[in-house]
This record gives sequence, C-alpha cells and structure tokens, in this order.
Amino acid sequence: MLFWESTWKCNLSCQHCRRLDAPDSDTEQLTTDEMCAVLDSAATLGKPIIVFSGGEPLLRDDWEQISAHAKSLGLPTALATNGTLITPELAVRIAPAFRRVSVSLDGTDPKTHDAFRGVVGAFDAALAGIAALRAEDVDVQINVTVTTHNVDQLDAMYALAENAGAMGIHMFLLVPVGCGAEIPVSQQLTPERYEQTLNWICDRQAAGPLEIRATCGPHYYRVAAQRDMDVSHSRGCLAGVAVAFVSHNGEVFPCGYLPVGCGSVKDKPLAEIWNSSEVFSDLRDYGKLKGKCGCCGFKQICGGCRARAYAATGDYLTEEPFCIEG
Repeated sequence: MLFWESTWKCNLSCQHCRRLDAPDSDTEQLTTDEMCAVLDSAATLGKPIIVFSGGEPLLRDDWEQISAHAKSLGLPTALATNGTLITPELAVRIAPAFRRVSVSLDGTDPKTHDAFRGVVGAFDAALAGIAALRAEDVDVQINVTVTTHNVDQLDAMYALAENAGAMGIHMFLLVPVGCGAEIPVSQQLTPERYEQTLNWICDRQAAGPLEIRATCGPHYYRVAAQRDMDVSHSRGCLAGVAVAFVSHNGEVFPCGYLPVGCGSVKDKPLAEIWNSSEVFSDLRDYGKLKGKCGCCGFKQICGGCRARAYAATGDYLTEEPFCIEG
C-alpha cells in the first residue's frame, strides 16, 4: 500500500494528527505531474493500492485527474477522508474514482467526536458524507482512533458502523507522533487496556458481519495466534515491508507515523527508494529487532509497532513499548 499525503491542508484540527505545524502555503506539495510520475514508478513494483490521504485530500483540486492516472496504470485507489466535505454531488464524482472510501469517526455522538476532531459539527457532517457515499453504492470503511475518550464506546461504534451501511471498521491504536505526542498520557491506553481492546477485536471478528481490523496494533496478530485464530492473511507492522508513505512534499517514509526519512521522489524514483533504502532494509530484517521484540516467538507475525518504538526511544528497531508480553 502506498499512502500519499496529498496535502497538509485540512478543515479540522484533530488532536492526534501527525502534523505539528502546517505550512503557510501549498507551494511545496507535489504537483499533478510529479505525483503522476510517482505513480508511474509505483506501477513497476506491482499493483500497490494508492491511498489518497492528507490533511484532507478532497481539498486538492486535481484528485480526480491523479486517480484517473492511477487507474490507467491498473493501480487500485482508495480515499481516506474526514467525510465532512462530501455532499451528494461530490459523492457522484467520488464513486468512479475510488474503490473504497474510509471515513474517520472517533465517537458515537457529536460531543465525543467533535472534541477529538476540533470542530463543532464534524460528527453530523461525517455521517451525512457517509450517507451520500452509500447512496452512490460506494464501499465505506469507518476508521476509529482508540484512546480513553472512546474506548468504552467500542460496541456502540461497531453498531453505528453497521447501521451506517459500512462494510468494515478499522481500529487505529494511537501512535504518539505529531500532535498525538501532545495527547496527555491519561488519555492514552495503558498496555493492559490495549490488550483488552485487541481481544475485543478478536471477539468481534468471530461474531460480527463487518470486516474489522487492528491498525497500528501489530500485536493483534500475537493475541489472535494465542487464541488459535488464522493469522496467515497478513502481518503486524507493515511499515517499510508492505507499506510506504509519500509526504505532501515528496519525502518518503516507511509509514505516516514513522518520521525517518528514506529519500525524496523529487530526487529519485519511488521504486529506487523502495528497493535501496537502508531504513526499509532494516525494517524487513526481523533479526535486527531489539529487546523483547528481538527474542519474541511472535516477531515474524507481529514485529511490534516500529513507529511507537521510535516515538518512545528514538530507535525504530527497539521493543514495542505497549506490549505486555515478555
């Protein structure tokens, strides 16, 4: 998966955003032609899913053109949006451009969601956006960032996603980078509550109709394996292994939460960075993991969150700080 931070511009002020300071202008962001060249290079690596993210990607005026170019190369596209800008008219344009749209909801009521997203009315606008997408038969995925402000709403969040017509719900375990680093420790899940949340996901997978996944919660795979569930379909931390992130100005990172630069697409093709980056090479060598991750019997399927390790210690190869194992 190639995540593209299409723009830093956003109409919300979310507590957990990876951005610390937005630039005064968008002059640094990749142009249409530059991003199409990135897609040309990405196509040589196979068929990566191209995820248009941000900021708020719908604030770019060329998203349709770039999505069309990706499709001409046979690359599947997805949109990650806060949903608040999506009107019925815009949903008609989105439908042919993306095979799936993820919309962020971080609470089951306006008070909870809007406080986290920093704008009054964001909850109602996001639900209206989801309804407009479903009216055009667009597959919708709900993304939930889990912290103490909403961890007691998980059952209700699942029901909300189901009632809204979503096909899946992805639970994002907070990675404290950017603005997220300023979220008080009291609002972050303890390792024990983190473990409870992963077990809740396993329970829901066995019992409910929606696709449900843990994102940035790699030791879900350890928990699932311990419960004798099938974990052959994927792996925990995919940063630099099956995921790359291209920032608004062309810098390449292993994922959006791991701010360790690997090069710029303005200097060399994405495929060259993917194949030759020392950082990517490190992340693909599980033998380089340190601490309890290095000696864990589940490191091949989990690997620990490399971004969370980096945020805690400055070393992306050290042990995952939010795992209770070992």
